Amino acid sequence: MATKIIYFVVDGKNEQAEFRSDDFSDDLKETFRSAAEAGPHDILKLYNVKGNLVNISPRLPENTPQTRYKLEVVATQCNDAPTGTELGVDFSAIEQVDLQKLSCEKTFHTVLGKLEKKVFVENGEMPPLVQDLQNKVEHFKEKLQSVDHLSWLGLTKEISSGTSLQPFWDKQQSIRKTEEHNRNVFEKFRKMLQVDVTDEVREYLRKPTFDNWQWDDPEMLILLRQMYIDLNLVSNLNIEMPILHNWLYEIYRNYNQVPFHNFKHCFMVAQMMYGLIWLIDLPSLLDDIEIFILLTSAICHDLDHPGYNNAYQINAKTELALRYNDISPLENHHCSVAFEVLEKRHCNVMRNLSKDQYKKVREGMIRCILATDMAKHNEILSNFKSCTPSFDFNNKDHKALLLMVLLKIADISNECRPLDVAEPWLECLLQEFFNQSDIEKLEGLPVAPFMDREKVTKSSSQIGFIKFALLPLFEALGQLFPVIEKDIIGPVRNALEYYTDMQRALEEEKKKKDAESSKNGITKSNSQNKVPV
Repeated sequence: MATKIIYFVVDGKNEQAEFRSDDFSDDLKETFRSAAEAGPHDILKLYNVKGNLVNISPRLPENTPQTRYKLEVVATQCNDAPTGTELGVDFSAIEQVDLQKLSCEKTFHTVLGKLEKKVFVENGEMPPLVQDLQNKVEHFKEKLQSVDHLSWLGLTKEISSGTSLQPFWDKQQSIRKTEEHNRNVFEKFRKMLQVDVTDEVREYLRKPTFDNWQWDDPEMLILLRQMYIDLNLVSNLNIEMPILHNWLYEIYRNYNQVPFHNFKHCFMVAQMMYGLIWLIDLPSLLDDIEIFILLTSAICHDLDHPGYNNAYQINAKTELALRYNDISPLENHHCSVAFEVLEKRHCNVMRNLSKDQYKKVREGMIRCILATDMAKHNEILSNFKSCTPSFDFNNKDHKALLLMVLLKIADISNECRPLDVAEPWLECLLQEFFNQSDIEKLEGLPVAPFMDREKVTKSSSQIGFIKFALLPLFEALGQLFPVIEKDIIGPVRNALEYYTDMQRALEEEKKKKDAESSKNGITKSNSQNKVPV
């Protein structure tokens, strides 16, 4: 059966659709509806180049890119949220909520959020009926985000299937974990809740040498829970255990499948923070709320990271960059997602804090997470070094700086770890960098040299970063806490030596190849110029 290509424009974007003459009209309308990001009850109108209204059907005349139809969403039935009995505690009313009749994502979350608050039960677990509704919402979101012509935060752009980047781009269409995957992780996590973590593992968890590659996601969730228990945060801050479980799982769900800024990175940053807390004996210097800020900020610091840095957000003019006026768009987004999760009553590990405690946690987490923007690195380091000689733990500003520096160190601490743990993380980071630079080249955006696969090696990427970012920051903390010299600063110096030797070997190898190439070229030239006898 022959197919048609229909060219059209919607919201200023050029689109095209392919369909067969025997397709149903409803299927064709759904294609246009997806392109317009319209709900199932929105009214669509299609106009030809003369401005005349045309019928959306398989008999639609074929056109060219020069004679595009114009598609408009002229009316919508997306209200703020259903009211009355639909939002009551009557579960029979909940069963009547039909996701297919909800015409926008905002409505989904408004309904679901109000339902969660109204039907929350004392043991901290949601009734299966509401959990099922939440799963349906997430499934619908996955379907939306998998449509090629829809965008998620302005990141998904149409790319011709003929480009060499198509396989990579296809993978990026599914950076969100599937609900089936999430459910499997949750079930395994739930089954492990009654298992006691051994003293040996608890001790290992405090070491910078901890190897994340030996643990799967549910096990890491258990270890994160253990951190809150062993720091006495559960008991001292009255954190209900079912709430902690729900919160950890929700955090897990909100990390994406990107090469580096994923849940494993979240765990490693939290684990290094946990190790620093014990190494420096911070509980003797800070109160429970400040320890809670450090650990919780570490866990939340990269929530919903899309795998593209701030420079890309700003240069590509994504929704995040526009929303936050080009000011730390990713870090602002991570904070926002963190508190969206905490707004869910069944996930609110802060629900038993006083108003003053909540305010202190919120201010501290925002300040710490925003500090992980490397654009602020030099400013924060300079301010910290200026106060270190006379550091006062009774000074609120001094302690705020310390918390920021601790999270920054935990965030970029992979080079403190053994080589067999750290090097795979570097490969993950470079892969994420290369993915971004490939897309930037395709879109005509500026490309940072340290992210360009044609210019970067593992050694060249690390030498400058360790010299000018890691060591100055780590050594500044070492001035205040000399105890970190052996376990934190020493391994970073060893890593610098390792990559310096690697770079030297690469340069020597290049010189050798260049010399051989030059010698072969001269020999060939002499051979060609030799006069026959």
